[in-house]
Amino acid sequence: MMRKLIKSLLKPAAYPEPTAEVRLIETHVSFIFLTDSFAYKVKKPVDFGFLNFTSLDRRRFYCEEEVRLNRRLCPEIYLGVVELRSGPGGAAFGGSGTLIDYAVKMKRLPEDRMLAQLLERGELQPDQMAALARVIAQFHGRAARGPLIDAQGSSAAMRANWEENFRQAAPFAPRTVPQVDLALMRDWVARFLAEHEGLFRARVEGGFIRECDGDLHLGNICLTDRICIFDCIEFNERFRYIDTAADIAFLLMDLEYAGRTDLCPPFLESYQEASGDQVPAALLNFYQAYRAFVRGKVKSFRLGENGLAPGELQATQATATRYFRLARGYCLRERLSPALIITCGLMGSGKSSLARELSRELGLGYCSSDLTRKTLAGRAPTERGSEGYAQGIYTPAGNRATYQALLEGARRELNSGRSVVVDATFRCAGDREAFRSLAKLLGVQFFLLHLRCNEQVTRERLEQRSREPGEISDGRSELLPRQAAEFEAPEPGEALSVDASLPLFEELDLVLRGMGILP
Repeated sequence: MMRKLIKSLLKPAAYPEPTAEVRLIETHVSFIFLTDSFAYKVKKPVDFGFLNFTSLDRRRFYCEEEVRLNRRLCPEIYLGVVELRSGPGGAAFGGSGTLIDYAVKMKRLPEDRMLAQLLERGELQPDQMAALARVIAQFHGRAARGPLIDAQGSSAAMRANWEENFRQAAPFAPRTVPQVDLALMRDWVARFLAEHEGLFRARVEGGFIRECDGDLHLGNICLTDRICIFDCIEFNERFRYIDTAADIAFLLMDLEYAGRTDLCPPFLESYQEASGDQVPAALLNFYQAYRAFVRGKVKSFRLGENGLAPGELQATQATATRYFRLARGYCLRERLSPALIITCGLMGSGKSSLARELSRELGLGYCSSDLTRKTLAGRAPTERGSEGYAQGIYTPAGNRATYQALLEGARRELNSGRSVVVDATFRCAGDREAFRSLAKLLGVQFFLLHLRCNEQVTRERLEQRSREPGEISDGRSELLPRQAAEFEAPEPGEALSVDASLPLFEELDLVLRGMGILP
């Protein structure tokens, strides 16, 4: 029945206005049909406990709620609720046939101006994040509040939300989240709520529990001639009646998931200035963990749907897993004392993949030798070099300049109170010693991660990397023997030895255990 409906609505004739084509976007709760100028959003007849669209009356009511609530931030986009009726050629919007369902009708926004798209293209700027923060602060300032809304800001309400999360995520273990990680997060949440009950009371008393958006992420914000924030939570009041800190935590978490922690400070600083709310860092971390967990859970829901292609199924599972790991990372961050972490290994050994994921999960600063070297040379990050070994920007002088810049970058991160991971080959013992000395000078922990991988896997990675258009490394198979001959391996006991041929998450967990962060 549902597939027949979709087939009908993919025909241009199903729409009242002329359109050349119709495209479908499917989420776990909706079918969104995009025409040339409009979007029609049909709710699926699903019941997830926290959301129930199983009856026609419910879907009509929540379509109306979606329009009403989203007009708070994007009034000109939400046109109203339209009827879906049967017709001679199948289902269509309009006509006099039998009523089938309802849909929210919206003006179509330019996809290339969505925050997610701008971020992917590297075009999202700090000043845009600051402007967005001011819009959100103004929205929060005028958002509704009252006793019913305040009740959802209590530690008891948060405990109930988390318990619901754990129950609903349990069926996906170990497919997207291991049982041991669920237990770790459950213990952390219980301890945080018990130790910070006064903090939740203070937020209620301070008036920070409001009728918020509830779904502030990169895919729901569009930068046109004005900032348009759309698709808020309409289906459950308790997901809108939240701490304003929980609202912004979603966007901050989304930036961290995308590896753009550099855009978090301009957003947060602008929000705090505009709102007057100096959000406690521990509370923000707690809400970011909550947001990442919910995203992992929601992505996991799609795994139970019929008709997902194998590639889409695999991608959805991988995305859910990464969100759950990020949620766990927020829980682990308090276990890491200030630290300077450096990688060490041959080109193609997987240093960058490990360093980036370590940075993402633990919220570390990240310094890349590839990016630093090209910046110093005035090259674009993805501009591929073809020079020979120790030539061009890879001469001894270029190496010295690169490692000095990395050292200064690490110093800045550590002086700001942030741990940092430095992604570089570190083939020379002298370079490693300079970073060890910096850690000692600043009184922070020092970890050297030595990645080792067999030559066949290394060469396969280098060949694959050479075909990836967004890759910034210039490493090539023909350069490997020279680098291997000159590589000064760490002394026994000097480094955490990492088997870089393992799957990335397994490899990362071994590192976290070696650092004493995971039991």
